[in-house]
Amino acid sequence: MAYDVDLELSAGKVLAILGPNGRGKTTLIKALVGALPLANGARELRGTIGYVPQGSGVGFDYRVRDVVVMGRARHLGLFRSPGARDYAKAEAALDRVGMAHLADRTITTLSGGERQLVMVARALAGACDLLILDEPASALDLKNQRRLFDSLSMLAHDDGLAIAFSTHVPGHAFEAADQALLLYSAKHRVLGQTTEVLSEAALSKLYGTPVRVLEQAEPGGTLRAAVAMPT
Repeated sequence: MAYDVDLELSAGKVLAILGPNGRGKTTLIKALVGALPLANGARELRGTIGYVPQGSGVGFDYRVRDVVVMGRARHLGLFRSPGARDYAKAEAALDRVGMAHLADRTITTLSGGERQLVMVARALAGACDLLILDEPASALDLKNQRRLFDSLSMLAHDDGLAIAFSTHVPGHAFEAADQALLLYSAKHRVLGQTTEVLSEAALSKLYGTPVRVLEQAEPGGTLRAAVAMPT
């Protein structure tokens, strides 16, 4: 599905891309990272991309530290092995997402949420300026979803990364995104501030079912969640 999309991913900001199955979220993500060609227009990149695709698990029993240092590959010369500086970068990336204590564990012994954060650390180890994730929370429980999106918010707002992620769940956008892009169809999409774009009417139209947006005032701000209502 081809979309006519004009957007800018800014340093220190998080963009959530939402839409039902089959609306082209993964296609758009792959186009953003250069894995798919653009039908027209141009992609302008200032800096480097870290990419966390769907199903980014590692099938071999590597240590977590070694998985993360793989993110340094583009900084190594041909046939070079990672050195002390590369491992230091990997350790720093693990520490940034709160996973440093797992550096000596094997990747296959981790939970789904821990593995996902290790994949984020691997992208960070490559010294990326832009972090793009394709449905990063699709297989995570509530606790690990919260841990992931807290980390993404921190990386954007504290470290100045530009971040974009796709999701089926409006609550993820409420939790972590400054802006949201709604993919209604190839000809119809809406981009704007998250709290303005994700209205009950917009979400009901997007998903083809009645949606309520619930709000609760908390000391740190307003919590929002979207709930599909019975038809």
